[in-house]
Amino acid sequence: MSWFESLILGLVQGLTEFLPVSSSAHLRLTAAFSGWHDPGAAFTAITQIGTEAAVLIYFRKDIGRIISAWTRSLANKELRGDPDARMGWLVIIGSIPIGVLGLTLKDQIEGPFRDLRITATMLIVVGVIIGVADRMAARDEKGGRHRAPRRRKELENLSVRDGLIYGLCQAAALVPGVSRSGATISGGLFMGYRREAAARYSFLLAIPAVLASGLFELNDAMENDHVSWGPTLFATVIAFATGYVVIAWFMKFISTKSFMPFVYYRIGLGMVVIVLVSMGALSPHAGESGG
Repeated sequence: MSWFESLILGLVQGLTEFLPVSSSAHLRLTAAFSGWHDPGAAFTAITQIGTEAAVLIYFRKDIGRIISAWTRSLANKELRGDPDARMGWLVIIGSIPIGVLGLTLKDQIEGPFRDLRITATMLIVVGVIIGVADRMAARDEKGGRHRAPRRRKELENLSVRDGLIYGLCQAAALVPGVSRSGATISGGLFMGYRREAAARYSFLLAIPAVLASGLFELNDAMENDHVSWGPTLFATVIAFATGYVVIAWFMKFISTKSFMPFVYYRIGLGMVVIVLVSMGALSPHAGESGG
């Protein structure tokens, strides 16, 4: 991997990680369209450490409260009803599905799931799902001619059941094209949560999964020495800086705007990829050989 490739891929990772468009799909497609080698699951996981560092800094106050309350609740039963302590447990519970499936499906994630036909299909299908969830939330928030606006749930209403459903939605993002934020936020909207609440839990829930995945791939890469370390670390730094800007913008965006622009973009991109693959202009396995 060249330094120029790492710059572009780092920017792509930072720009797309928190948007409901699938960062793994965009890394895969950027390499395919440019004629570069697929950066691979290891590169994706390691650069995601950079974007998760942006989450840690952006939500540092929330995370500090959650860790403090959760830690103290281990020794003090009276604190276990504290909302921050509960959130600590719910993040752990919600992380179980992706942990189990990530280890179980590791070979598929690094192989068959990276087929561009699967990526394109997931871009379209999940795009439609996000669109339906967005319209449902908008209908509840605005009401209608014959129905009053409906109050949607806050994070204080999060239950163990809802946390596990969020976790299953997050696990679906192991397939490139799904989008971690897109799957979890739309799952939250279907369960009746406000947009900001769904997004906030989505980002908090991603922290253990992404950091664990990144550290696992980092350890594997160090043992097998199959990563271009200089460019990969450079891309991680770029992803961190870009990701912080994007997450700050996105949290403001979702409070007043619809997800529909992302839905149209996903469907359009997915259709373009399917057409190019069908015409033979793009190989479904483009760039997979080599590093």
